[in-house]
Amino acid sequence: MMFAVGKGNQLFRVSETVFHGLTSVCIRKAMDYAKFALPSRYHGSEKSVWVEYIQLALEHKPLNLGQGFPDFAAPDYVTKALSDAALSDNVLLNQYTRGFGHPRLISALSRLYSKLIGRSIDAQSEILVTCGAYEALFASILGHTNPGDEVIIIEPYFDCYVPMVRAGGGVPRFIPLRPKKAEGTVSSSDWVLDEKELEGLFNSKTKAIILNTPNNPVGKVFNQRELELIAQLCKKWNVLCISDEVYEWLVYKPNKHIRIASLPGMWERTITIGSAGKTFSVTGWKIGWAYGPAPLMKNLQAVHQNSVYTCSTPLQEAVAKGFEIEIERMGSPECYFESLAAELVAKRDYMAKFLSEVGMNPTIPEGGYFMIADWSPLESKVNLNDETDKYKDYRFTKWMTKNVKLQGIPPSAFYSDEHKNLVENFVRYCFIKKDENLQKAHTILKNWKK
Repeated sequence: MMFAVGKGNQLFRVSETVFHGLTSVCIRKAMDYAKFALPSRYHGSEKSVWVEYIQLALEHKPLNLGQGFPDFAAPDYVTKALSDAALSDNVLLNQYTRGFGHPRLISALSRLYSKLIGRSIDAQSEILVTCGAYEALFASILGHTNPGDEVIIIEPYFDCYVPMVRAGGGVPRFIPLRPKKAEGTVSSSDWVLDEKELEGLFNSKTKAIILNTPNNPVGKVFNQRELELIAQLCKKWNVLCISDEVYEWLVYKPNKHIRIASLPGMWERTITIGSAGKTFSVTGWKIGWAYGPAPLMKNLQAVHQNSVYTCSTPLQEAVAKGFEIEIERMGSPECYFESLAAELVAKRDYMAKFLSEVGMNPTIPEGGYFMIADWSPLESKVNLNDETDKYKDYRFTKWMTKNVKLQGIPPSAFYSDEHKNLVENFVRYCFIKKDENLQKAHTILKNWKK
């Protein structure tokens, strides 16, 4: 049997033996994966604390106070709204919706934030619905970062900020919050920026500053004076403020959440990010949003439509219904935005109490649902040499996961390499958990201390 083999524009007839010899050579040629190495813009971001610690939890089955999500049910009217949307006679609620945001949801968001910011926010051009606050951050950062642009990042920061800045060719510049006292009761308000250091980071190359208030993991709620300083510098240097405010409703009295976009001259230079997952305790729904002036939002829309394009329609419908209910309740104790924060105060205070009893020094958060604590007084009870990680907080949390069966998160994951040493003696725990699980954590630590 003869086979036709092509070379250039010519065909040659070869025998079956020759043909199979040629094909076997092609098959045997190994794939050269060097050509497909990870692009340089993602170098250094391959590891994830979440991937590592979720796997650690699966292997050792500790009581997990590491991950930041509630272990109790979301409001029933929100979950019922999702069921109603999925089963609705309106079949379009299970089809694609408007790419930049479901009409009912952007209308609700416009009503809410127009009131909170003190200006009319256009639902069509000044709001973008995203696949979680994570994508809102991605679109905000990638949509405004050119190679060489400097982006100021306040530490501790949510760990995706840095790889996103670098993916856009930007240069992250870091400034840490530092505790101004180490003894006695420490509040998240005691973690502060050095004003001169902050001023020194702004220059003609600065494109943006990323603000997270209330902050994860410290729980700091930036006050009026601190925000005014950031606003003043943004206006002086014509810098964009990306304000990550996903914990906006989780603020403990007498503290108040101030939206930096509401300060004079800041609306036109601020993109604000929110989260349905944090607002309604449905982190698995992955619905978020960004709002800001139309000229800035156009860049986010371009990133969104060329990556995600549109988000889940029934989820957006359900979140919209949730907002419609809560907007009418605002200011009353029945409002979920009020009641959840009130419920978490007792959980926060209980965690602070049992961490103190065992010998740790917790920082009392003004907002959010995380607590960091200095574990160094317990170092003699922990064999850090059992673990090989570079930073002590990683070694402490891994040792505790394996030997005490209580998992926290190492806060150095939220710092740049140059500042990780500032928090090596801390651990982050999450207190938006059932009372019974917080009580279990108390018992675990109490028995361990004995």
